[in-house]
Amino acid sequence: MSDARASWPLLRQLQGDPLALGAAARSERTAQWTARTQDARIVKSVCPYCAVGCGQLLFVKDGELTQVEGDPESPISRGRLCPKGSATRSLVQSPLREYKAKYRRPYGTEWEELTLDRAMEMIAERVVRTRRETWEPVDEEGRTINRCYGIASLGGATLDNEENYLMKKLYTALGVVQVENQARI
Repeated sequence: MSDARASWPLLRQLQGDPLALGAAARSERTAQWTARTQDARIVKSVCPYCAVGCGQLLFVKDGELTQVEGDPESPISRGRLCPKGSATRSLVQSPLREYKAKYRRPYGTEWEELTLDRAMEMIAERVVRTRRETWEPVDEEGRTINRCYGIASLGGATLDNEENYLMKKLYTALGVVQVENQARI
């Protein structure tokens, strides 16, 4: 048999590795591969996505997050993560992640980049104006209600527990009644 055919995985498997657990499953290229977790420092953490609090093992190598896995010692998740928890690494390192505030003017067709300070000023101005214009101190019978129906919030799955807690506190202080989260829908 020629050397070229001897390197075919099927022939290697038939020649002594019928379950393809050894030489038949490896090529010269794959033999050089190493795991992302090799030589990484393990940091224990908690998944940031919902209130369950699943345990995570974060593998850090050279200051970079290389892998996220469920923590088998966690009494809550026992080593398992949902798809969002498993994708935590992409939350931090995705090439699609936006790092600047984007704004599209009314009737505009293009996004423009804003400084974070300018974006926060615009949001604050709109919140204050809307609350002022839609504030209801009393109902039709004269009872104190102190509420604002002009603002609502629908939190998303990428918000962590602390962000949701702070948002609920803010909206309650503003008198906002409609506060909901995607996790409950």
